[in-house]
Amino acid sequence: MATPRFSDALGHGLSDKRIDTLRGIARTGSISQAARDAGVSYKAAWQAIATLTNLAGVPLVERAVGGAGGGGATLTAEGRQLLALADAHAVVRRGVQVHGGAAAAVARLSVRTSMRNQLPAMVRELEHTGPVVRVRMALPNGETMAARITHESAELLGLAEGMTAIALCKATAVQVARADAAHRARGNQLTGTVARVARGASGDEIVIALAGGELQLVGFAASGSGLRTRQRVTALVDEAAVVVALPG
Repeated sequence: MATPRFSDALGHGLSDKRIDTLRGIARTGSISQAARDAGVSYKAAWQAIATLTNLAGVPLVERAVGGAGGGGATLTAEGRQLLALADAHAVVRRGVQVHGGAAAAVARLSVRTSMRNQLPAMVRELEHTGPVVRVRMALPNGETMAARITHESAELLGLAEGMTAIALCKATAVQVARADAAHRARGNQLTGTVARVARGASGDEIVIALAGGELQLVGFAASGSGLRTRQRVTALVDEAAVVVALPG
C-alpha cells in the first residue's frame, strides 16, 4: 500500500471545509449529513473527499451502498489518522496565536506551493454566475485582483466578503507589457515599474514593483522585449489563472 502523504493533505489548509467534511463523516457516518453540518452541497462534500484523497495518496473514506439503513460512509484507518494530525496541528496553531505576528508567519507557511506570486488580499465581492464565482480581492496597494473559481470551491473555502485571503498565480501566467501599449486582454491589469529583468531566449523574466511599492509581482515578457528597470509596465493576468487561498 502507498505511504500516506498526510503533510500534503494538511498543507492544503485547515481553514477551509475539507477537513470539516471529513470530521463530519467520522461523527455521523453520512456524507450527506456531513455536508449539511459543514454548510456545503453534497457535490462539494464529494469534491472535498476527492481532493484530500488525491493529496494524501491513500483512501480516506469507505462508502457502503444500500442496505436497510440506506448505506453510509466511514473513515479508513488513514482517514482517522489524518483527522488526529489535523486536530494536533490546530492545537499548535492556537498556541502560536498568542505571539501576534508569529501566527501570520505560520499561516503563510501552511500554503506550500510552487507559485511565486503570493499577494495578501481581502475578499471584496463575490459574483455568482452559474457554476462560477468571480472573487474580487482588494490588494494592500489599493488595486484589485479577481479570480474565477467553481461554486463548490467557494463553498469549501467558506468565502465571504471581508475575509483575509491570499491571491496566488504562477509567474508564467503573468504577461508583462509596456504601460503605454494598448491592452485588449480581459482580466486583471496591474500597474507598476520594472524592478529587475532577467533576459532569456524563451522570454524575459520581469520583477515588477506594483503601484505603491510594497508588493512585487513576477511575470514574463517576450524575448527581446527591451523592457528596462524603472520603466512603467502593466501586468496582465487571466482571472482563471488566479488561485484563492485562505491563511491558516
